[in-house]
Amino acid sequence: MVKNTKTTLHNCKYLFFRNFLLLSAWLPLRALHLLAKTWGSILFVFPNRAKSTTEKNLRACFPNLSEIEVAELTKSSLIHTASTAMEMGKSWLLPMDETLAMVVDIEGQDKFDAAYQSGNGIILLAPHLGNWEVFGFYLADSAVSTWLYQPPKSLAIDRLITETRSRGGISMAPTNRAGVTQVFKALRKGEVVGILPDQVPSKEGGVYASFFGVSAFTMTLVSKLLQKSDARVFCGFAKRLPRSCGYKVIVEEASSEIYSNDIGVSVEALNKSVEKNVEKAIAQYQWEYKRFKKQPDGKKFY
Repeated sequence: MVKNTKTTLHNCKYLFFRNFLLLSAWLPLRALHLLAKTWGSILFVFPNRAKSTTEKNLRACFPNLSEIEVAELTKSSLIHTASTAMEMGKSWLLPMDETLAMVVDIEGQDKFDAAYQSGNGIILLAPHLGNWEVFGFYLADSAVSTWLYQPPKSLAIDRLITETRSRGGISMAPTNRAGVTQVFKALRKGEVVGILPDQVPSKEGGVYASFFGVSAFTMTLVSKLLQKSDARVFCGFAKRLPRSCGYKVIVEEASSEIYSNDIGVSVEALNKSVEKNVEKAIAQYQWEYKRFKKQPDGKKFY
């Protein structure tokens, strides 16, 4: 009985998610952003977890901001995070040429392409900034790519994610031992490996490093992959442009210290690379994520 109830619940979630994607794929980008502005504004008015987490993150990372500036940035961040959710249908369900057509400007692709042609492989860092789905699809369009992802509990949603993301030729690797092996093999073949570098890793997969001056438990996977390969590291995002006119893809080389054999130095450089990108569009970062939920002293941040 319990199993049937869980199955029904998962099926309902899948149908809701699928229909939401279909609707958001059909609506114009301007309409989606108008809905996101309404959604984000409502979240800003009423007490909720997303708002409180955003405020705590912003106060910790930008202690010099006034309360008015924190409030303005909180509201803007909530709206941009809502925009990312509303854009998912266009990222996942549109024909690939229509998804890529939303990119109207590009910065740094020449260096990325040159590094890919070297055949040593590329680790592409895609933080939760702007539209990371569009960013990944755009750069994967000209390169053989494998992306790490966290499989959801629902098998139906997992199939949907892998099918939609794979339509551009991207191979999906789960965040487990088999997935890491798949990623390492891809690098050895000179391919691109996509990683979201600002997710809180498992206890065995991270160390503490500064992120905007706050101690953050940060993945060591990138550093360990570099110790076993000659891959180059790039970091970037798809910046949401004003008036719903599309995105600007920005990709740049990571901090040179990321190649250090000292794990601590390398991980600090990873966070510095993410910071540099976030500073280009602070409001478009997903400050709603509990980035600092693990602290070295064991105290609760949230």
